[in-house]
Amino acid sequence: MSRHSLRWRLLLAAAAGILAALAIAWVFMTVLFERHLERNLEAEMTRDALGLVSGLAFDPRGQLLLEAEPSDSRLRKPAGGYYWQVSTAAGVLRSRSLWDSALTVPTRAPADAWRLRHAGGPFDQAVAILERQVSVDADHPPVVVQFAQDQAPLADARAEFGRELALFLAGMWLVLLLAAWLQVRVGLQPLDRIRGDLERLARSPDARLPAAHLREVQPLVEAINALAEARHEDLAHARRRAADLAHGLKTPLAALSAQSRRAREAGAATAADGMDQAIAAMARVVEGELARARVQRLGGMQAGTVDVLAVVERLANVLEHTEKGETLAFAIEVPTGLGLPVGEEPLAEILGALMENAVRHATRQVRVSAAGGSERICLLVEDDGAGMPAAQAEAVLAGNAPVDVSPHGSGLGLQIVRDLVRASGGALALEASSLGGLRVELEWRAWRDSNPRPMASEATTLSG
Repeated sequence: MSRHSLRWRLLLAAAAGILAALAIAWVFMTVLFERHLERNLEAEMTRDALGLVSGLAFDPRGQLLLEAEPSDSRLRKPAGGYYWQVSTAAGVLRSRSLWDSALTVPTRAPADAWRLRHAGGPFDQAVAILERQVSVDADHPPVVVQFAQDQAPLADARAEFGRELALFLAGMWLVLLLAAWLQVRVGLQPLDRIRGDLERLARSPDARLPAAHLREVQPLVEAINALAEARHEDLAHARRRAADLAHGLKTPLAALSAQSRRAREAGAATAADGMDQAIAAMARVVEGELARARVQRLGGMQAGTVDVLAVVERLANVLEHTEKGETLAFAIEVPTGLGLPVGEEPLAEILGALMENAVRHATRQVRVSAAGGSERICLLVEDDGAGMPAAQAEAVLAGNAPVDVSPHGSGLGLQIVRDLVRASGGALALEASSLGGLRVELEWRAWRDSNPRPMASEATTLSG
């Protein structure tokens, strides 16, 4: 999912980056805390060491004496974790906490400052040792003063601090991740608006994307508008060429009709019939291309709403006065007030072709019905004729139906209707009618949206 989503990529990158930054912060803060503990430890031991040094003295016999021992209770408890030791050439003084152990005396201790080092200590403890060479008086050699403290409590404090800091940073990571999600959401809102504008652009070739408020998005908007303009010009040119071609063919077809009449008058009735069938098929192609050009030029006519019942009644009234229509019964089952936002001319082109086709194939009855609401409008045109084979219906819906030169052919007309319906945002399905013939179903789903969705499927299950 993240590979195909810019939002998830940004969130994952932010989560990984924030996690890495917090992990580095955890390491450095733990190190800083450890140094802070060591500085406090050194300050504490230095203070006690200075107090110990102030109480050192030599008696007349040259023996080192301690007038006052530091008051820390750990120094009086064997293996208490805190120790001191004063080493001279004549002997060693040490705290009760050392008991029968001793601190290792360095060969050379600094004389100008206290030195803190880490080493192994008594009772198998790792200790921090503060040491220095001190001159008690000018008449006696310097002594080595050492203070040592067990590091286990410091390690425990460092570990506890690391755990608590990790929990805090984990909570901080979640908070920052939420902030990153809000940032990504706000940052991608211009793209969401562009997606809605693109849906309107796909619906209407004349629409263009509005100017973006962000400098980073404006080049994309300009590129899309330039592409849409080029597409619109290409489509307009192609439509003009198709319309010009169709208009150009009408004159030769009229000439061929005249030749057919002359051939019939000369007694070549069979040849004239064949010419009439070919001329009729070509005429249907020409009229179909002209219809496509008209509806595509109108762009679907989504603005405004046409009264479906009025269009159906007008078409039925015309067809009832044709030679075949006079023998048929028309059943109109369209609710009063039902509107469809596809424009009157496109709807008349669509229903006119379907109802004329139904009249041509019907035996006794043609039925036009409609139903729908705010989310779906469905129109049905049915007849009681012979129907259409499933293979031919599939070819019609796929746009692969061959041109039928017979006077009763309907495949090309249905292909034209399919194109007109799709151009207006709907879909077409061919099914078997309960009357026994063909049922043509037109559906516009969610037609109030900016980009009407086609039908989920175009059924082709028919019966002869």
